[in-house]
Amino acid sequence: MYVIDGGKGLRKALRTVFGAWALVHRCHVHKLRNVAEHLPKHRRAWVRAAMRKAWGLKTVKEARQKLTQLAAQLEDEHPGATGSIREGLEETLTLIQLGVTGALHRTLCSTNPIENLMGSLKRVTRNVKRWRGGKMAVRWAVAGLVEAEKRFRKIRGHRDMLQLVAALDAVCTANKVDTKERVA
Repeated sequence: MYVIDGGKGLRKALRTVFGAWALVHRCHVHKLRNVAEHLPKHRRAWVRAAMRKAWGLKTVKEARQKLTQLAAQLEDEHPGATGSIREGLEETLTLIQLGVTGALHRTLCSTNPIENLMGSLKRVTRNVKRWRGGKMAVRWAVAGLVEAEKRFRKIRGHRDMLQLVAALDAVCTANKVDTKERVA
């Protein structure tokens, strides 16, 4: 499972490299931000709350229905927001489809964990003024990862990881993905 923002290049790369293996979940934080960009300030909080409420529902069918209703409500006055809600809607429901709830859901519903890691790498490498080849970049990247590791904590909801793995295995089985196949 891959948690990504709305970048089309990321999606294409995932499909190209991993094919049927790529189960994509769209970052809720990025999706909320993208929808809010199309709304006047006085409507943003209400729409964000409605979207969060939909993502908190137990079934994909209920969540899809709530998000579709929200898009329909906004369609006449805010077609950009409607388009943003509908674009990638199914991918915002991946965690619900897998049955991920609670703390693990809060951890995996956004790209924040990887963005925190990238921030650590940026902080460690910010004083390098002249990069002298790939080996130097690798050394600094490793140094950044070692520094970031000091601040790593266990994943919130880690006790539910076995359920997530079982759900991912079930999706692989249903999609007839060969789990022995190696990706180049």
